[in-house]
Amino acid sequence: MAGHFEPLSGGGAAVALDEVEVSILRSLAVQLLELIGPGDTEGPEGADPLARLFAEGPSEPPADPALARLFPDAYGDPGAGQDPQQRAYAAEFRRYTENDLRDRKREDALAVVRSLDALAVAGDAGNDVAVLRLTPEECRRWLGTLNDLRLTIGARLEITHEDDSEALLRLPDDDARKPMVMAHLWLGGLQETLVDALMG
Repeated sequence: MAGHFEPLSGGGAAVALDEVEVSILRSLAVQLLELIGPGDTEGPEGADPLARLFAEGPSEPPADPALARLFPDAYGDPGAGQDPQQRAYAAEFRRYTENDLRDRKREDALAVVRSLDALAVAGDAGNDVAVLRLTPEECRRWLGTLNDLRLTIGARLEITHEDDSEALLRLPDDDARKPMVMAHLWLGGLQETLVDALMG
């Protein structure tokens, strides 16, 4: 189980994590939360509960490449020759969907942080490891956050194809990008084994 998810009887999945892995995952999830930004604060007591549902979001894609990867344009790359009608449709779609998408990504990342915070890493014959057990719903949230983390790191590394990731793996150990490359690959492994565990 160490380093990869395995299915649990009755649904869900489990993975053994050491203290360093827990710390890295938690740090990355917190950084993702900071990147996504805070949610809207709740309105005054008695405010119309439907107001949030119809609140308009941004109409332009984010300038940050990582956020643009997390919240892509609905009708392709805006810089790739969209016609004015496509841009108008994309802006309208974003205006009414991005807030909800941000909320969902924020909730998923918070669920990851909370599950890691609840995990007690105990020494076992010199190995400080703990087994994280996730319900099917927690697995869904973890899958979303693992994917978002990979997209974010991939954007920072300018990875557009899988070949880019393999080329970056050959970077010398003293290259500042190497830890991010290793994190990207490790998160991909976790994501893949979680999908396999849920389908198995």
